[in-house]
Amino acid sequence: MSPPGLNSERPVRFDGSRLSLEDVVALSRQERVAELGTSPDFRQRISRGAAFLDRLLAEEGHIYGVTTGYGDSVTVAVPPELIPELPHHLYAYHGIGAGRFLTPEETRAVLATRLASLAQGVSGVGLDLLTQLERLLRHDILPLIPAEGSVGASGDLTPLSYVAAVLCGEREVWHRGERRSAAEVLARHGLAPLRLRPKEGLAIMNGTAVMTALACLAWARADYLCRLGTRLTAFNVVASDGNAHHFDEALFALKPHVGQQRVAARLRRDLAADRPRRNEQRLQDRYSLRCAPHVLGVLEDALPFFRSLIENELNSANDNPLIDPDGEQVLHGGHFYGGHIAFAMDGLKTAVANVADLLDRQLALLVDARYNHGLPANLSASTGPRAAINHGLKALQISVSAWTAEALKQTMPASVFSRSTECHNQDKVSMGTIAARDCLRVLELSEQVVAAMLIAARQGLALRERVAGGLNLSPALASMRHDLERRIPLVEEDRALDRELQALLGAIREREWTLYEA
Repeated sequence: MSPPGLNSERPVRFDGSRLSLEDVVALSRQERVAELGTSPDFRQRISRGAAFLDRLLAEEGHIYGVTTGYGDSVTVAVPPELIPELPHHLYAYHGIGAGRFLTPEETRAVLATRLASLAQGVSGVGLDLLTQLERLLRHDILPLIPAEGSVGASGDLTPLSYVAAVLCGEREVWHRGERRSAAEVLARHGLAPLRLRPKEGLAIMNGTAVMTALACLAWARADYLCRLGTRLTAFNVVASDGNAHHFDEALFALKPHVGQQRVAARLRRDLAADRPRRNEQRLQDRYSLRCAPHVLGVLEDALPFFRSLIENELNSANDNPLIDPDGEQVLHGGHFYGGHIAFAMDGLKTAVANVADLLDRQLALLVDARYNHGLPANLSASTGPRAAINHGLKALQISVSAWTAEALKQTMPASVFSRSTECHNQDKVSMGTIAARDCLRVLELSEQVVAAMLIAARQGLALRERVAGGLNLSPALASMRHDLERRIPLVEEDRALDRELQALLGAIREREWTLYEA
């Protein structure tokens, strides 16, 4: 049985057909269930690959990682009687991960991504292995995977060793809110530990599943953050009494970056003006408002390109060697190299950090009485004698600045820090998993900036309404403003805002606001 709440009516089918990153995200969030393909063609293809490998072994074929040692040990011949033990040695000696454990969401994505690759039918594995991976997803049996220890080629060896070990009933899992032994949880669900066939240890571990899984999750978070950054910019234009004409359609037709134009169009709709009004007092706003489409537009334009890189990797066979069951070939190569994911994650984290920086600059103007056009300093809503002891959003702005600085610091590209490892066999590596973890950290910090900006938007709109005597908001802005007012009481007396910040972070990560078109 599947965990309660899963949507089994529209499963994500693993049969070698193309998957989207949304499929991985849905599985990671337990919104859909995994289903291994049942068609005879798919199952026969898997079986043919395993049978071809068995035949090669019977004919004394020479296959890397099956009849030889691993990596630089390729020159070491494995005696035939020891070949069955070799896959278990691979995951045993790679059990040297460190750092935090991947979250349940991240771990589900890893299982899905590895299953997608093996379901291509060119890894020489048996159906039992694919079925066991599917069962881990269906029963939510989640290997405890340390996040650190991969250089991104020869794939995610060390983190994926924890998946291999759990399939075989070893190490630990996270299941139903508890940390338990894998053997115990497999037995609870009537699942027998696997005894890996030749090549299966390598097939599980020698690939880009961890970095690709994290990239799928990062992409989805970045897409939502871009939309929220656009909505917040609209709020800040209103709160700052800014110039909506900076987003004029005719203006943006003259610089035809499609994503940038899309951001400007969203701002025009939010500000309810095709030819928006001009503030006659100030012809031009500062860059963080005027150039917001140019900053957000970089991320908006980059997302489709990064999607193509991530989804191509997701739908690839990326272990080594590959076993071609139709041509009956063993193909030795390097598809475990994660360069495309490394590039996508290094680029995505830079574009996301720039959005955090944009919002940080908008907030700096909004809290400063010299630049916010008539609002009180620090957006304090306190009036009368008590205004002297109240400080509004002073500390919130300091925290936003700290989170932004840390996000910007994290943008150093990981992919340029290749290290020669494993006796110079792995002498050029991708660092894709480090890039993906960096990107997730930048997203975490940037989401904190966005959560704080939601508090500031709620406060700034209320104070602008006081000054202006009313606000004429578009339906989209009015609806979201009402929702923010429900979540966040006006800050009139100084109070801790951390609980509200955490609640807003939860709402962001659950994508509780519908923003613009899909």
